[in-house]
Amino acid sequence: MDGTKIADIIATMTLEQTRLWLEKHLPPEEAKQEATLMLSHACGMTRTQLRTYPEKTLTDAQKKQLQTWLSRRQQGEPLAYILGDTEFYGLKLSVTPDTLIPRQDTELLVDAALERIPENTPWNILDMGTGSGAIAIAIAQHRPLVQITALDFSTAALAVAQDNACALRLAHIRFLHSNWFEALTEQTRFNLIVSNPPYIADNDPHLTQTSLPHEPITALTSGIDGLDAIRHLIQQAPRWLTNSGWLLLEHGYNQGPQVHALLQQAGFSNIATHRDYGNNERITLGQWITHE
Repeated sequence: MDGTKIADIIATMTLEQTRLWLEKHLPPEEAKQEATLMLSHACGMTRTQLRTYPEKTLTDAQKKQLQTWLSRRQQGEPLAYILGDTEFYGLKLSVTPDTLIPRQDTELLVDAALERIPENTPWNILDMGTGSGAIAIAIAQHRPLVQITALDFSTAALAVAQDNACALRLAHIRFLHSNWFEALTEQTRFNLIVSNPPYIADNDPHLTQTSLPHEPITALTSGIDGLDAIRHLIQQAPRWLTNSGWLLLEHGYNQGPQVHALLQQAGFSNIATHRDYGNNERITLGQWITHE
């Protein structure tokens, strides 16, 4: 769509008319939510304010901003990267193309972690491949006594995660540049290790669909069957877990049985798999019990 025509079309529209017009020109599955987010960011107004003042009109600068954003979105760029932030577990987090965009299903991984972390006990937590810091930050927000180590091999992603934690004044997260466990010291032990690792197969057709072509490929793919990172985490985690410590993993919709079997083969107990909002097996966890 021609940019000049977009500006001309919305020139005399109210906020509500602009929102409805945007809905018709955004990807249909997310059109209503994305139109509201786009308009809210452009106008510097909350969703409530948009509803309260639907008759207001846009400034020339706001029209130009919407014009640019809509053009980028119609070319397939994810809205979170366009706007520079997204919401996860009720928190506003900055995201860039150096980080994955946190998904709603990953909130279930946070739920599973919080179910196991006592509210009044200073547990030691490890977030593997933290990306934007979403999981570590959500846990830290709800468990202020824990100490969290959040690591990633991408320095660019770590910078985003650190900025997010600083913005929320969460000082009990330590960010560490590391290729999985490599930078940890031998005496370190964790009560719970949590990870949303790469789990897409290298040749998966989904990599060319939706927002995935815009997201960091190293945070998405993991070998021929997508399980290379998960295998590594399961094999190495016992060395870093306390007795009765937990390992929680997000995985692909069809990988539940394989991850369950890998945990069982490694000697984990109390293995369970949780389903996501689409009723797909999405999170599998196990407990490391040494019987010492």
